[in-house]
Amino acid sequence: MPELHFELRWDDAHTERYYSPSTAVRSYLQAGESYPVPELLDRARSALTLASERVRAKYGFGCSSAMDSLARIEQCAARYAGEPAARVLVLRMG
Repeated sequence: MPELHFELRWDDAHTERYYSPSTAVRSYLQAGESYPVPELLDRARSALTLASERVRAKYGFGCSSAMDSLARIEQCAARYAGEPAARVLVLRMG
């Protein structure tokens, strides 16, 4: 199963690298695109859940690393609660 790392730049210029066990993330996030934080969070949840489920289908268990990435994204997103103009840029996919 091809894995993928992707890098996000949050509204405060903080950048962080995340892991997906599947390239399915490419269907949800595009390099160079900027998303409002709630939309990014929805897309990341969908993408990383799907990626984890692909691992489950193949190996019989979900991917804890994908869920760890999602938890980190959720923590970062929580910093922007109440800031509707905050955005996240997808810097790199690959």
